Amino acid sequence: MKRFVILFLVIILSFTLSSQSIFGKWKTIDGETGEEKSIVEIYKENGKIFGKVVGILNPNDRNVLCDKCKGDEYNTPVMGLVLIKNMQKKGKYYKGGTIFDPERGKIYRCRLFIDKHNPDILQVRGYIAFLYSSQYWKRVK
Repeated sequence: MKRFVILFLVIILSFTLSSQSIFGKWKTIDGETGEEKSIVEIYKENGKIFGKVVGILNPNDRNVLCDKCKGDEYNTPVMGLVLIKNMQKKGKYYKGGTIFDPERGKIYRCRLFIDKHNPDILQVRGYIAFLYSSQYWKRVK
């Protein structure tokens, strides 16, 4: 019986910890309009955290090119664009990297944080100096 209880606790704990992972797919929500815009997949590569557009929810926007991107990303499809770059976990936050807004053509310092009350909500905060704006993305299950 003792083994069963321990196994049960290990299984419950693993589900709890996995649901709090930042990795996976998130539905982006426009902070100004509340519109669901895209699906971003957050992944780890070479020890850093990145986020790439893997879905665009408005069918009319699926083939849109990034005309506000710079360098090699100029006029490439927004679908597949890496928006979040070089984030690292520091305590309960992911920070030290950037997030790109393809609609405005702006790069912001970024901080990511999973809501402590709801692990299916990701707070995405972009900074310019001490000013910031937040969005709340929803986990795609």
